[in-house]
Amino acid sequence: MTDKLKSAPVAYENEPFLNSPDGRILRMLSEYQEPLARFRREQIQDTVVFFGSARFQGRKDAEKALSTVENSHAGVPTAKLQEDLKLAQAAIDMARYYEDARRLAFLLTKWSVQIPARRRRFVVTTGGGPGIMEAANLGAREAGGKTIGLNIQLPFEQCPNQHITPSLNFQFHYFFMRKFWFAYLAKGLVIFPGGFGTMDELFEILTLAQTDKLAKKILVIIYGSEYWNRIINFQAFVDAGTVSPQDLDQFKMVDSPEEAFQFLRDGLTKYHLGGVPKKAGEVLPEIAKTRP
Repeated sequence: MTDKLKSAPVAYENEPFLNSPDGRILRMLSEYQEPLARFRREQIQDTVVFFGSARFQGRKDAEKALSTVENSHAGVPTAKLQEDLKLAQAAIDMARYYEDARRLAFLLTKWSVQIPARRRRFVVTTGGGPGIMEAANLGAREAGGKTIGLNIQLPFEQCPNQHITPSLNFQFHYFFMRKFWFAYLAKGLVIFPGGFGTMDELFEILTLAQTDKLAKKILVIIYGSEYWNRIINFQAFVDAGTVSPQDLDQFKMVDSPEEAFQFLRDGLTKYHLGGVPKKAGEVLPEIAKTRP
């Protein structure tokens, strides 16, 4: 007498298949459909995305790190000590961008949560990790708003920062699906100083805007002229004829949270709230007087 054949698992419960090359398309679709379901459930209509370095710290942490280097020089070769001191001092110099990202996210969220709307508007969104991402999520949380983190699996572990709204904490495997969700809901993009990843994200959005692949007006801010003018000579693109002069109008460079907030508030009001921006000073002071 032969043993009774066991039932095979249904396809959607067959983990070897789902994790195989043949199941790749289903994994991709999952990274589209599952976030979509959550965004609908959380009533997220649109976002403002913050990009920037994961390596920046707040001022207190940067000062503490410098103190540690200064107090632990015993036995350290002079050349190595000087390099460590240089990096620690640079971290203090760049800490202002962490504080500015936190402040801007606070101002933006303080304004957006007051918008009378059925769904949540202009929700601060980041890549979910440390640095500028942490700062923006922190500022939005301090202003009493929800805030989104779109994290990704990396060879070196990147844990989600603690300031993300738990129900809006996402983890992606595919970079292109993560980028899709950065762009799809975004009405604004703020680029703080960063490295290769930040530049990749900046130029991808500028290319989509340049080629009319975005279905809506997206406001792009490049934050920190001192940094970015050393990194990229935008005018050189025009001078070489590789972009048109009008292409440089796709973004605005700013140097303060208040200037960035006013640009975002006015543009979002004009293009996405169907209203006329208020004159400078009519809304900003009542929000600016509060601090995160």
